[in-house]
Amino acid sequence: MAPLIALVAGFAAARLAGLLGVDALDGWHPALRVGLATLFALTASAHFTARRADLVAMVPPRLPRPELLVTVTGVLELAGAVALLVPATAGWAAAGLGLLLLAMFPANVSAARRGLTLAGRPVTPLVPRALLQVAFLTAAAAISFGA
Repeated sequence: MAPLIALVAGFAAARLAGLLGVDALDGWHPALRVGLATLFALTASAHFTARRADLVAMVPPRLPRPELLVTVTGVLELAGAVALLVPATAGWAAAGLGLLLLAMFPANVSAARRGLTLAGRPVTPLVPRALLQVAFLTAAAAISFGA
């Protein structure tokens, strides 16, 4: 739920700043870029902090080198978050992050099926997680294909 809150809060704060006169944030598209960047900055941070062990455990057992996969995906999320903030790279970044979301979704499925925890709490059940995934993918697509 925290990533969704980050997306909505980042979007709302950026949209408000745009309405208050920050020209670079004036419009839904730049505000959505900030919201999605906020989401990915948050999720990337988990790859390198106390939640790292939980993320490593979420990697499906059939995949090799889960520690490396968590590191690489964290770096990609962080790079994508930064690139979302640059208008010239935002569309490509959003497309890449959308593909990354799709690539990482099996880890969420695996974690839900295995009853794993994240920060001491059960991972989000599969149906709500799939709905969150759709929301995140929709935001990425809106940036990739929006004006």
